[in-house]
Amino acid sequence: EAVCITEMSVMMACWKQNDFNDAACAEEIRMFYDCVAKAEKERGNQNDILSSRGNLRSSKVNKLLKRFPQITCTV
Repeated sequence: EAVCITEMSVMMACWKQNDFNDAACAEEIRMFYDCVAKAEKERGNQNDILSSRGNLRSSKVNKLLKRFPQITCTV
């Protein structure tokens, strides 16, 4: 899943407007790196969902079952 696309676009636009001067785009660069760090942290939390054997933890299974209840259909 692509993340931080907006922040990257803003950073690159700033670079283009300022002849690729990092000092002029320090705030945009910081915002991009902050977004990347947040995304990496969230991705790390997703890996915690799996147990050491690669199975889903029971809490995650319960959460998914609540989100996607069985659909009953009549034949």
